[in-house]
Amino acid sequence: MIGNPPSQALTGALRSALYPLVRLMLAKGMTYPFLADLLKEVFVEVSEREFKLDNKPQTDSRISLLSGVHRKDVRRLRQAPAALAEAMPRSVSLGAQLAAAWIGLPQYLDAEGRPCPLPRFARKGGEVSFEGLVESVSKDIRPRAVLDEWLRLGVVHLDDEDRVVLNTASFVPQCGFDEKAYYLGHNLRDHAAAAAHNLLGEGPPLIERSVHYNALSPASIAALRALAEEDGKKVIQRLVGEALKLEESDAADPAPKERMTFGIYFYSEAVQPAEQAKSHDSPA
Repeated sequence: MIGNPPSQALTGALRSALYPLVRLMLAKGMTYPFLADLLKEVFVEVSEREFKLDNKPQTDSRISLLSGVHRKDVRRLRQAPAALAEAMPRSVSLGAQLAAAWIGLPQYLDAEGRPCPLPRFARKGGEVSFEGLVESVSKDIRPRAVLDEWLRLGVVHLDDEDRVVLNTASFVPQCGFDEKAYYLGHNLRDHAAAAAHNLLGEGPPLIERSVHYNALSPASIAALRALAEEDGKKVIQRLVGEALKLEESDAADPAPKERMTFGIYFYSEAVQPAEQAKSHDSPA
């Protein structure tokens, strides 16, 4: 081990963060040996990419010393084919663009700024129709195929007037394991990256806040969840609209491009009386 042992505070935080992930893995048949092998890959990859000395090539010995992974395993993993990057399902890639346009462009919004139900066919709504929306983003995908997939995922439903209605103010599949698994990796990674950035002090702090209360009734939880969903939709919709405009204006800017993630989540569970404590707002 290099340097001082990790702090108890950090160890406890990591254990707490891993708990729901281990629960998910066990529910899906992934055991400790699987996770151990996966962690070896990640430790080697991060050591090689993020902890170079003066941009010198990393050696197996240094990566082994830095990561604690046996040098034999380091050599094997470095010689193995590169791990596949986070793959975005086609339905997510296209769906995210469609949902962003639907909740961010004024022609698809009602007087109160909410996504309008869209006529299915262009002959009924012209460009402001579900067909028009899909064709504005991609000419290669049939609108009916997108509609069938979104109905399967629970992103939209059809109303009594045969209009397509967006079920949420953002593209969040209600079913479809691969789609939800993609968002698990993407969102948790960026949330963890923001928290790690702040803990390591690697620049100005990033937004990473939460509000937590420990002594609320189920009815109060339901009320707060509804409030969080309603206000969260408004914030996401405002950011999407602004991002669409900025992305269009930035297209001609030769400066290197960056990506961003902004997220909102809500979680609740039962607590034991002994665990109830004075609630507070988390630090920035």
